[in-house]
Amino acid sequence: MAHPKRKISKTRRDKRRTHYKLEAPGLAKCQTTGEMHLPHRAFWLDGKLYYKGQVIIEKEVLA
Repeated sequence: MAHPKRKISKTRRDKRRTHYKLEAPGLAKCQTTGEMHLPHRAFWLDGKLYYKGQVIIEKEVLA
């Protein structure tokens, strides 16, 4: 394996890492329910699975 000939300073190392940032996920608002969710993904709300504003699955509630 290759080894550096000289030590890379903390400043130089940190300059390279400036672009590694944590970003908040982009959220979309459902046109039917008004719920915020990840875009292009189904989400559960009140026992129903929604995708693109339509109910895909209704969860059966055990009595």
